[in-house]
Amino acid sequence: MPDPQGTPHSAQLGFGLGLRTDHYDTILDTAPPVDWFEVLSENYMVGGGKPLAYLDKFAERYPLVMRGVSLSIGSTDPLDRAYLIELKALAERIRPAWISDHLCWTGAAGRNLHDLLPLPHTEESVRHVVARVREVQDFLGQQILLENAST
Repeated sequence: MPDPQGTPHSAQLGFGLGLRTDHYDTILDTAPPVDWFEVLSENYMVGGGKPLAYLDKFAERYPLVMRGVSLSIGSTDPLDRAYLIELKALAERIRPAWISDHLCWTGAAGRNLHDLLPLPHTEESVRHVVARVREVQDFLGQQILLENAST
């Protein structure tokens, strides 16, 4: 049953696949029996262009979920507000069933290392992540999911 905004609950989405650029036209031409597609958030956090035009077409036909790799929820750096603004704009555009990112940190001193780095297994780390999750969810206006910790 959909939520009040009409988005299917995640438990009811069924079988999904990662959306890859090599398959855009085939998916649009053949409408395969896939229940939903996962998109890498950062690939679509742009001002326009062909990828976003395709994404709009997919959003009209299939439920989408967003998976990110740069939220850096475990970092001690402040949350990247520019990143969050772009993430929220994308979510408002495609209305994903969920938004997820990895339980990790991805950089320091404002520099993205493009790797999913592990967190210490401490109570302090848990408290830090919980506070940041709350901040992100408040900003986005919806819950987020955290994927497996990078180790």
